[in-house]
Amino acid sequence: MAPTMEVRVAGQIPFVDYLVLDDDEPHLVAQECTKCGARFFDRRNACANCFATDFTTTPIAREGTVRAFTIVAFAAPGIPVPFVAAVVDCDGTQVRANLINVEPDAEHVRDGMKVRLATYPIGTDSEGTQAIGFGFEPVS
Repeated sequence: MAPTMEVRVAGQIPFVDYLVLDDDEPHLVAQECTKCGARFFDRRNACANCFATDFTTTPIAREGTVRAFTIVAFAAPGIPVPFVAAVVDCDGTQVRANLINVEPDAEHVRDGMKVRLATYPIGTDSEGTQAIGFGFEPVS
């Protein structure tokens, strides 16, 4: 009888804790202060706005509007340039992220541009698990 081999299905993990991949539609979640409603990404011990210590997890809108951006022309070695770094207003929550799937020039990017959350693979480890990052892409 031939030995059996375990077949591992390659998985995906989010690059940041506030990116949720489990659902049909990936989305971001924020920690929302139960006292003042301020929202933060990543873990918090206290609210930077009112100093309260109770938070709930809140899903963030998948679509938003570019409120500010810069075209990055110089970066650390190994980082491809140019790229677009932006602040996206997602229904009142400000998200800092790169714009993807768009030409990084002033002809293609503008304040007020409608965008939606998009995910992409960043890399794969030796066991086949993909790290998944996020950015925002123009809404067609």
